[in-house]
Amino acid sequence: METFLFFETHWLHEHHLVIVSYTWFIMAMLAVLSWLATRNMTTIPGKLQNFLEVVVESIDGFMQDTMGHHSRKFFPLVATLGIYILVSNLIGLVPGFESPTSSVNTNASMALTVFAMTHIVGIREHGFKYIKQFMGPIWWLTPLMLPIELISHLARPLSLSIRLFGNIKGEDIVLAVILMLTPMLVPLPVFVLMIFTSFIQTIVFMILTMMYIGGAMEEAH
Repeated sequence: METFLFFETHWLHEHHLVIVSYTWFIMAMLAVLSWLATRNMTTIPGKLQNFLEVVVESIDGFMQDTMGHHSRKFFPLVATLGIYILVSNLIGLVPGFESPTSSVNTNASMALTVFAMTHIVGIREHGFKYIKQFMGPIWWLTPLMLPIELISHLARPLSLSIRLFGNIKGEDIVLAVILMLTPMLVPLPVFVLMIFTSFIQTIVFMILTMMYIGGAMEEAH
């Protein structure tokens, strides 16, 4: 039993180091790509600059459609999360790589950041009146609504973390099984489905982030 626990602890430690290594690798890769694209910006962009401009403009348009005129203030947060999550999801489809988003710890760190930002924005926008969002529309409903709202808000980081973890971890397991069964061939439909799921999970995380922040900015009714 002690031996089993030793190997289990050792495996968890090694797995954590692998996830952190891939996290830093993706961060460094995105930083280098951004530097290469912006070091000599021109009116007629090169391929890399043009590609990143399309990515940034697409995210900006998506956020404006979702959040309206408030979107620009939160663009750095939402765009950074979106790009990082998408790259992390997709890198796990490369044999030999593992998605950082297949770890609950990675997802929890992003979810807690969103959770903190949501309430920071709410307090900044409304001050002490922000508490009214948790108290319900009628004062005598407060004893009922307050616990429900608190549980709902506290569950958001868990929901964001587990949803992304479950889908991406499932993709990694399916890909590993397929590579063991047919190491020379990954069925194209499965591969396309995994890419599609990676995009969908990124969009879901971004939409929920914008909804939570947008909701905190609204006046309580």
